[in-house]
Amino acid sequence: MSNSNLFQNFESVSAKAWKQKIQFELNGKDFNDQLVWNSIEGIDVKPFYHSETYSKAPSIQHNASDWKIGHSIYVNSIEKSNIHALELIQNGVESLHFILPKELISVENILKNIDTSKVLIYFEPLFLSEKLIKKLQSFSLKNKTLFYVLQDPIGHLARSGNWHTDIKSDLHTLKQTISLGDTLKGVISIDLGLFQNTGGSMVQQLAYTLAHANEYLNLFDGDTLKSVVFKVSVGSNYFFEIAKLQALRILWQSLTKDYGLTIDCHILTQPSRRNKTIYDYNINLLRTTTECMSAILGSSDTIINMPYDHLYHKDNEFGDRLSRNQLLILKNESYFDAVSNPTEGSYYIETLTQQLAQKSLDLFKEIETQHGFLKLLKEGIVQRKLKEHAQKEQRLYDEGTEGLLGTHFQQNAMDKMKSDLELYPFVKQQVRKTLLEPIIPRRISEEIEQKRLKDE
Repeated sequence: MSNSNLFQNFESVSAKAWKQKIQFELNGKDFNDQLVWNSIEGIDVKPFYHSETYSKAPSIQHNASDWKIGHSIYVNSIEKSNIHALELIQNGVESLHFILPKELISVENILKNIDTSKVLIYFEPLFLSEKLIKKLQSFSLKNKTLFYVLQDPIGHLARSGNWHTDIKSDLHTLKQTISLGDTLKGVISIDLGLFQNTGGSMVQQLAYTLAHANEYLNLFDGDTLKSVVFKVSVGSNYFFEIAKLQALRILWQSLTKDYGLTIDCHILTQPSRRNKTIYDYNINLLRTTTECMSAILGSSDTIINMPYDHLYHKDNEFGDRLSRNQLLILKNESYFDAVSNPTEGSYYIETLTQQLAQKSLDLFKEIETQHGFLKLLKEGIVQRKLKEHAQKEQRLYDEGTEGLLGTHFQQNAMDKMKSDLELYPFVKQQVRKTLLEPIIPRRISEEIEQKRLKDE
């Protein structure tokens, strides 16, 4: 039976008519007071969205169904890391993210028996090295495969308070690696997740990321950059996180267009640590599931899930398997790989995307009038602004306006964790000399958890 004429049988309803009907049902109460709420992002959220009030859909040229299941491996032992990687691939992982603490590695050995034409590879060195780029370039040419190398000296400065060596050496080395890695997919990354895990607003996350990336565009010849990898952390604000990812693509497209460049925006997404807990830790499974869904619908390229016990257990097979299976179920059983643009036509998400993009663009322009991200970072202004928003957010939880299940409400008084801690789950104090104040991630539940551990 054809349903092509189904909607012709119904008269269209205007936004004004909907609002009048709602106002009638409110029995004289104010529409805005009762049904419109202001988010912490400064965006008013309405009870309904209508095509009349929506002008133009964002132009997002990305296939949201073409995402890969990723996994991170910290390379202590090349042989063990290679074995682990092969096991992961056999169990459904499609992309590998190797974190390299040392410069002396054998690319051939770490990728032994891995079909790099089918498995997307990221290398994230915790240092800057021309030698490493030469090795990867050589392997790439020989095996006709491409890698992403995640290098971000400005991000390292923001996170640690120091350059790898100094500003001149770091930026010179980075520029050299851009030239050396001309056949690689990309050699620069930006860690948006640092701002999210610190408690920054979505507007701050996007604006600071754009200003951060703009420092590289100003420093180097943009024609040599093929792609920039954006490492994004997503939280539990489901629709806003979808909009944040889509806004990131719009903003990057707008910025590079102003330079007359076409540079790919590649998004590597992980769940946030900020809202994760050590008590009632199984709830972390629910949090990461919805966060991965936001990551998919927001058009991430690769998603690396976080194990439910990531905060307090060392890497273990059970936690890794559960986190991997969450993504496998979403991809293979829940049809999250079947639609190229699943949010198209959602006036709510499209409106959020436009508003986040515009607010972030306004803040970005303000940063640039103050001589850019690096200058504000050195002056401590970025750190102060992030702290101010984190404290504002923390108050909402402390006062009960917001809450984490199992932590701020419905606590299990019988839950004990002190004997299960294999890792220290709180901010670590490390006294050292730095050029500037580092940006330090902090979880929402840390203070409550410390008190509960003390009382056990």
